[in-house]
Amino acid sequence: MRIVLHGGAGDSPEAPIQRQSILDETATDAVRSDTPIDAVETALQELESADQFNAGSSGAVQTDGVPRTDAGIMQSTRDIGAACAMTGVEHAISAARVVCEETPHILLAGEQAVTLAADYGVRTNVSLLSDADRARWDDADIPIGSSQTTLEWVADRFGGHDTVGAVAHDGNRYAAGTSTRGRWFALAGRVGDVPQVGAGFYCSPAGGASATGAGEDIARVTLSRIAVNHLMNGHTADEAATTALETFVETTASEAGLIVMGSETVGIATNAPTMQTSVAQRWASSFGWYKLILF
Repeated sequence: MRIVLHGGAGDSPEAPIQRQSILDETATDAVRSDTPIDAVETALQELESADQFNAGSSGAVQTDGVPRTDAGIMQSTRDIGAACAMTGVEHAISAARVVCEETPHILLAGEQAVTLAADYGVRTNVSLLSDADRARWDDADIPIGSSQTTLEWVADRFGGHDTVGAVAHDGNRYAAGTSTRGRWFALAGRVGDVPQVGAGFYCSPAGGASATGAGEDIARVTLSRIAVNHLMNGHTADEAATTALETFVETTASEAGLIVMGSETVGIATNAPTMQTSVAQRWASSFGWYKLILF
């Protein structure tokens, strides 16, 4: 099993050493999983529970003061699940997996997604406003008035790029997933690239990818799909990540990052000031035990 994680592309974060330690510990935990989809879910659950990342328990708040979570997951069999605009769901990646494995659908939204997640044992009604989130929201002074007035305010302040993502491979199967709280001060109900197939995540028999960055622009070019298409055309994961990002920048002039996994290699590319990642691999030895390597 091999797994690659990212903690979001964006400005230099606070406590980068602590964040890197969390990513590394998460990678070594997740790589012990039995299947790639288990590895992706395990990894993203841990990152969703870490307050240092914009997903699950901490991060962006929308213009009505409510944090909403989104996630998507896909396997190389083309099985897909996504869930978005959920309130009170810390582990959005688990809700997405429920959609993938328990329904004939690809994407569920809002209250119905929350209800489905609860029916399958995903914890809901979780308070997702950390002290830091609440303090930033209280200082925002969002205008009360028409939608037009709010939009003008949002246009000046809508921001933040962080997301968490993972791609795993066990030699036969791939899985890719991404989870987020979105971008700060987005209009209530906004859904970005993360739960959109081909944008925030994508997977095929050739490999998988997870994207992070300016969500609307990632969706416009379907960044993860472009990267995986390069894998399908015979490129290495590094070539796929680099070339896909070049296409993204030429088209949008925005910031993004990608993690890509192919059959033999891992690719990482970003044009943002920072994107922290971690890679771990586990394989069986001739003595019947497993060896773990953290890259």
